[in-house]
Amino acid sequence: MTDDQIDFFGQPSAGSPRPFSEATRGGGLVFVSGHSAPHDPERGIRRGDTPAEEVRNALAKVSAILAEAGSSLDRVVQMTMLITDPADYAACNAEYVKHFPGGLPARHTARFGVPTEARVAFACIALAGVTDEGHGS
Repeated sequence: MTDDQIDFFGQPSAGSPRPFSEATRGGGLVFVSGHSAPHDPERGIRRGDTPAEEVRNALAKVSAILAEAGSSLDRVVQMTMLITDPADYAACNAEYVKHFPGGLPARHTARFGVPTEARVAFACIALAGVTDEGHGS
């Protein structure tokens, strides 16, 4: 990849109601769009019963996207946490910190409202590149 090349991951199909890629990679960085925990009741996939479960499942989704783009959670330099209910803030934080044992990335939190029942979603910027051990190079 050249410095001026942009790679797109998880591009939507034509006419999708979600007109954005899951992530893009360029200039040595990976930019992950906002994602909540997967939810597809017809396939038995649920976001989670508690804010902590939603955080865990949403970060698993973000982690998978980062891996596809050649990065990982331990390479995240900036995270955005979006929550629908400020009352969930403490529970979300308690689970969130468990996913960054090597150090917490810079973060901001904002309230959000989208046409789903998600309580929490995440977007992030990470350094591209992962070594064979799965840790940042």
